[in-house]
Amino acid sequence: MAHINLNNNLPGIRGPMAYRPETAKPLNELAETLLRDDNNTLSRGDRELIGTYVSYLNDCFFCQNVHGAMAQHYMQCDMQFIDSIKHDFTTAAISDKMKSLLAIAAAVQKSGKHVTAALIEQAKEQEATDREIHDAVLIAAAFCMFNRYVDGLGTAAPQDRQLYINRAPQRAEEGYAGLDLYK
Repeated sequence: MAHINLNNNLPGIRGPMAYRPETAKPLNELAETLLRDDNNTLSRGDRELIGTYVSYLNDCFFCQNVHGAMAQHYMQCDMQFIDSIKHDFTTAAISDKMKSLLAIAAAVQKSGKHVTAALIEQAKEQEATDREIHDAVLIAAAFCMFNRYVDGLGTAAPQDRQLYINRAPQRAEEGYAGLDLYK
């Protein structure tokens, strides 16, 4: 049960968003731009993976599983692969560029001041563009906010991870901006 009466029983971020639709709209538009905009050199899967990893670091069960399922859907892999990245991305079978962007995201999760010139240089050495670095930082920062929103209000999260996996294709098709919070 959530810490406050949200006047609904929706899980995770959907509960507080339905409670305050006027704040949900810009948050969903931000998620849509960051995670789904096709004018981006990072794939949708890569961007969802950044959000997943930050949510894992923040121990936000709902967000790491929603966005992990989305990353899994876009990357056409299984959840064990996503889990292996969360547990140790440095040994995962992902690009060195993605590893450098996840290192930046991990630094942002601690504090923006943990992002060092060395981390940025390492990403650039792996051919990350300024836009990709920018987006990795903003996705990580946004997910810290989303995670704190979900967990700060004590929202419920279904524990069956298969529910998130089953829902991912529908969410991938519909996106975030027009999110029907009651579905």
